[in-house]
Amino acid sequence: MTLLFEPVRLGELELANRIVMAPMTRSRATDQAVPTAEMVDYYRQRASAGLIIAEGTAPCADGLGYCRTPAIYNTAQIAGWRKVTDAVRNAGGRMVLQLMHVGRAASWLNKPAGARTLAPSTLRARTQLFTDSAGLVDTDEPQAMTQEDIDQVIGHYRRAALDAREAGFEGVELHCTSGYLPMQFMASGSNQRSDGYGGSVENRVRFPVEVLQAMSAAIGSGRVGVRLCPGNPYNDISDADPAATAAALCRAVEPLRLAYLHIMRSPLAELDAFALARRHSRSGLILNDGFDGPSAAAALEAGQGVAVSFARHFIGNPDLVARLRAGLPLAGFDRKTLYTKGARGYSDYPNHA
Repeated sequence: MTLLFEPVRLGELELANRIVMAPMTRSRATDQAVPTAEMVDYYRQRASAGLIIAEGTAPCADGLGYCRTPAIYNTAQIAGWRKVTDAVRNAGGRMVLQLMHVGRAASWLNKPAGARTLAPSTLRARTQLFTDSAGLVDTDEPQAMTQEDIDQVIGHYRRAALDAREAGFEGVELHCTSGYLPMQFMASGSNQRSDGYGGSVENRVRFPVEVLQAMSAAIGSGRVGVRLCPGNPYNDISDADPAATAAALCRAVEPLRLAYLHIMRSPLAELDAFALARRHSRSGLILNDGFDGPSAAAALEAGQGVAVSFARHFIGNPDLVARLRAGLPLAGFDRKTLYTKGARGYSDYPNHA
């Protein structure tokens, strides 16, 4: 597995090894979307990763929708994230921040007063989500975004990229899958617009393209990445041709020369997302979903990507890099504490003895 532990450069990002910690929502922020002391400990413990991609973080109040998820649109949130990045940097690690606007995958019960639930079209996501105050609830019926709304949200993403740099992050990643706002624009099932952001696949990818352009102009494209999973149905997303949609996005942003493309394995058996990404993108590919040490090393040796991200293995193994290097067994994790409050099942997993 030698290649896993070799350094690699992704745009302006220098990674000490090719083991990336994937972004995972863990619901440990405050009700005001401010990172907590437990989050400082959690990320610091995992600083041996070549790169940590911090959990999905809202660029604006409208972008929130789940309980206890972080944001980065005010001074308290920026200061909270600065404590996290300082701790990781002091432990020798590097971080980028995943920016996540949930769009219609939201409940007003998890939003600050006055925040709206926005989407490309007035189509409710046929799913439920958890709230601390009322348990499982249906998602909100969203407001269809006007051109003014679209311009404003693109501006929020741009500002969030600048704020991420102020907070000590090396760069940002656009969350462009899992049924959140960029994917809601991209997918034919959730986008029924008839203007320049709807209809043809070129129009449907326009919103995420403009977001990536704005963030690249703000902090440099070598510090911007994007996460894709063609065919991901999460949060009631459907698309007539997910492969064509993903390919159109890759082609449209290729001139930007983004730092990386974080590509997830598609749930569609007939769609090889890794091969699609290699065909349509020259950015460094971070491969994700279902890897262990040997399979990750094999994928890199075969030239499928330049790094591999791990999610669930990083939950119970804060020292994952050391365990993979030494061939040590990997610990499991408690699913019951994935989204609960406090340190239990979060920052209390031990290193290997």
